[in-house]
Amino acid sequence: MKIAPLVWASGMASIDTIVFGALKKQVLGEWTSGWILPLGMLAYAFQPFFFLQSLNYESMTVMNILWDIISDIMVTISGLWYFKEKMSPLKYLGLSLAFVSIVILSYDELQ
Repeated sequence: MKIAPLVWASGMASIDTIVFGALKKQVLGEWTSGWILPLGMLAYAFQPFFFLQSLNYESMTVMNILWDIISDIMVTISGLWYFKEKMSPLKYLGLSLAFVSIVILSYDELQ
């Protein structure tokens, strides 16, 4: 199993999770600062650096998929636990399959 691509994808997904959470707090009226959106945009300015570094360990195609899926999982967990959002059983099944896809994408070949 390749760990480095997972680390880079998790770093990019962490930026997504933090920015999305901050924006959600602004929409809920918990944070009223006008700086939330510009700070989020600044955080996203680091995404290309993370992605560039990740390409030393995995293809662009796989890195993009890993980033997307890990981001989806992290943002979903944040929404469920922190913001107390709800999902249907079918959506939980989809989330479970996302975990399976991360494992599959982390292997080069099954022996």
